[in-house]
Amino acid sequence: MKTAIDCFLPYVSPEQVKATVESLKQSPLVSKIFLLATDAQAPAVEGCEVIAIDALNSSATMKKIAAAASAEYTLLYTKYNNLVMGYFALDRFVRLANDSQAGMMYADSYTVVEGKKTNSPVIDYQFGSLRDDFNFGSVLFFNTADLKKAAAGIDVEYNAAGLYDLRLRLSRIAPIVHINEYLYSDVTLDNRKSGEKIFDYVDPKNRGVQIEMEKACTAHLKEIGGYLAPKFDEIDFNKGDFEYEASVIIPVRNRIRTIRDAIRSVLAQKTDFPFNLIIIDNLSTDGTTEAIDEFKDDPRVIHIVPERDDLGIGGCWNAGVNHPKCGKFAVQLDSDDVYSDENTLAKMVKAFYDQKCAMVVGTYELTDIDKNPIPPGVIDHKEWTPDNGRNNALRINGLGAPRAFYTPMLREIHVPNTSYGEDYALGLAFSRHHQIGRVYDVVYLCRRWEDNSDASLDVVKMNNNNLYKDRIRTWELQARVAMNKAGK
Repeated sequence: MKTAIDCFLPYVSPEQVKATVESLKQSPLVSKIFLLATDAQAPAVEGCEVIAIDALNSSATMKKIAAAASAEYTLLYTKYNNLVMGYFALDRFVRLANDSQAGMMYADSYTVVEGKKTNSPVIDYQFGSLRDDFNFGSVLFFNTADLKKAAAGIDVEYNAAGLYDLRLRLSRIAPIVHINEYLYSDVTLDNRKSGEKIFDYVDPKNRGVQIEMEKACTAHLKEIGGYLAPKFDEIDFNKGDFEYEASVIIPVRNRIRTIRDAIRSVLAQKTDFPFNLIIIDNLSTDGTTEAIDEFKDDPRVIHIVPERDDLGIGGCWNAGVNHPKCGKFAVQLDSDDVYSDENTLAKMVKAFYDQKCAMVVGTYELTDIDKNPIPPGVIDHKEWTPDNGRNNALRINGLGAPRAFYTPMLREIHVPNTSYGEDYALGLAFSRHHQIGRVYDVVYLCRRWEDNSDASLDVVKMNNNNLYKDRIRTWELQARVAMNKAGK
């Protein structure tokens, strides 16, 4: 193969890029190496050209990369760590780029942490992969012609969302393809557990970044026909004959340490309407069943033990919502968590009537098991706006808690029988036609402890979760595009 690749690397100092430059120069396919420097005084490196940039992920930087690239393919490395390409890895990128006609490719890799190498597989890109934090790994391999075409269409200058915007634009031009092969290694500096990373996107200090990402995603949705204008179907709250105004739904399996706290926080609620608590005890074996039975003398407590053994959290929700004693509104409480005070239920129900919505999402605070606040603290999901929330929901990875639903509609839609992403799927489905209301008071304490389902997930489980949520987005986005085409 002839020389075919121009490479672009984030640059701080000659020492920082030395090993990466040497690794790339070993391949005869590499034409030029460009160093992306935010420091205008950064010294030159032999055999490399320095490009002054304002920020690594800005629109201006994407334009500079596209303008400088002249080889058939362009490689962008997105980390400041050492990059080591695998044996003939660049040849593989080039060959598969030719075969697939991809606009961008990315691959599985190895991550090196404190000298230990581990597998870092990534997932396939699909129509609904709109998350701005989609993990491509750290090497992006572009067809330069497609890169230039995408960059030429940039009409908004972003400081943080430039690369995200470019990726979305490129996805409308050519396929984005995952190579299921381990083609390089890099050194990671973020050793946090999965449960510590999942709230990064709602950390208040990242609010400015989120606004940019939302703008780029909304523009993309308009281009592909998936954008929904802020026009919503009206809600008729007179469907059905309900004995209770609200029911709190708690699916639980083996939560002996926390279930009593959850139950007590519900029974302490003060309302001017009748409510009950429906607990779906999913075949617990650790004493949870007996703990629930301690509250059997309270007529508000309904304890269901399903006969089926194939229910996930979503299936348990379906069992609770379709119980004849379920109230007009079904309000979520996880068995790990508690309501923040005795007014949560009243606030959630009031929001349905005040905001004329089919679903309500509250605000929660992260705490430890003893209810002590932990970073990042309050999660309010203020990125959900009445006008654009249902579009932005396709970009973010969650909608918040607690969640509450108008029961007649929930009975029609049904909850996916999974134990991850079922709440997100409901939020997207409800928001396709109806407004989702918000409560910005802290009404829920999300308690983090070692037995949380997402406290410390391995990469395979994280990938499975993300792949499923992307699939949910794909299905929803396809439905919205079809709905817009039909003019409904």
